Amino acid sequence: MRKAQEKIVSREKLVSLLGVTMRRGMHIVLANGVFDTLHVGHTRYLAAAKAEGDLLIVAVNSDSSVRHLKGSGRPILDEQARALLVAALRDVDYVVIFSEPNVEKLLEELRPDVHAKGTDYTTDSVPERAVAARLGIRVAIVGDPKDHSTRSLLDAIRKAPHV
Repeated sequence: MRKAQEKIVSREKLVSLLGVTMRRGMHIVLANGVFDTLHVGHTRYLAAAKAEGDLLIVAVNSDSSVRHLKGSGRPILDEQARALLVAALRDVDYVVIFSEPNVEKLLEELRPDVHAKGTDYTTDSVPERAVAARLGIRVAIVGDPKDHSTRSLLDAIRKAPHV
């Protein structure tokens, strides 16, 4: 089993690695997210994403894209720390950091078989659905109901009595 740090790769290296993997006939799944403080919803989402194929790639938002998406005060953890936490999960094969507002460009570059999104999406609300359809990439909505969020976890921490 590879060490977590070894699973974090550049986009260029990932494209090269996937060329070999695809030639072996493995089905590739791409999942993505911020993963700012890992919680049970994340682990269930990634486990369900892995079940959709043979190899799971997780794209983690860069710090700049998190600030753009989530606002000031985020991310809590920097991109390298978030990538390492995700890479430490057994179901994750590779982690790549991306800066774009969504993973359309990654879908173009990597050409996975499946694009996995969490249950906070529907097949109609996935931002990358048109690109995925054009490329023949199946969109899978996976994970447990959206009963967990980093925002609610942070709110709970802020409201907890200080000892």
